[in-house]
Amino acid sequence: MTWFSFPYRTSAAGTTAEADRDQQIRDMIEQVLFTRRGERLNRPEFGAGLHEMVFSENTPEIAAAVQHMVQGALQQWLVEVIELRGVRVEAVDSQLRVTVVYSRLGDDELRRAVVEGAI
Repeated sequence: MTWFSFPYRTSAAGTTAEADRDQQIRDMIEQVLFTRRGERLNRPEFGAGLHEMVFSENTPEIAAAVQHMVQGALQQWLVEVIELRGVRVEAVDSQLRVTVVYSRLGDDELRRAVVEGAI
């Protein structure tokens, strides 16, 4: 079965871009993480709030706060898609690495999504 890409976009052929189920879920995770709160008109509470941390000092305390924000957002918005098994946030120099461990609902196979960015 083929799934739509998230966020919705068109392919080079002008049709709806498609993805396999694992890629679609990873795209959904990234969409939650990178959407600013208040960015969506009809869902202002959507997102993890990571952009609020961009100019924060990169410390273990900030990493713990980000871990809490990410875990809460994923549990709120993707509960019908994944079972969240863990979130690990590492602060290394000016980089923040977020590792999300999850399984698809109905499947016990553990998967990881790693997102990195400057803070």
